[in-house]
Amino acid sequence: MASTLTDTTARALTDLLNLNRTSTKGYQEAAEEVKSADLKSQLSQFSQQRAGFASDLERYAQQYGIDAADSNTVESVATDAAAAVHRGWINIKSAFTGQDDSAVLEAAATGEATALKSYETALAAQDLPADVKSVLQQQHSKVQEAKTWLSAHTTNN
Repeated sequence: MASTLTDTTARALTDLLNLNRTSTKGYQEAAEEVKSADLKSQLSQFSQQRAGFASDLERYAQQYGIDAADSNTVESVATDAAAAVHRGWINIKSAFTGQDDSAVLEAAATGEATALKSYETALAAQDLPADVKSVLQQQHSKVQEAKTWLSAHTTNN
């Protein structure tokens, strides 16, 4: 039985997929920028986690007939660019260059705060299938844990 999602829910799922793709890259770049080996390791783990989240969301997108490829429609590019700015992950390399580890972690925490809002928006969708909702709740919880970890470490460097 093929289910369909409303445009709003499909867009929310696509936004989360793009957010996780961007977060994967952002964490990779953050890991390259920090000096502490422990921080490099943790940021790399967050990057791998986000890549896994994106992979999970890609499967659901395919299951529900959403074109989840890195689409380049005018609307998706504008939406993605706007979302990336809000996430704090755009031009991350230039934002991090020359910054101390705490500033890099602070930028990542800001990105996670916006990611949490995106998850909460998606989770509020009325027609969200139970299996998708369960995965989004698990991912939201992991993003919250990452934000808490990042915030705790911004002042401890």
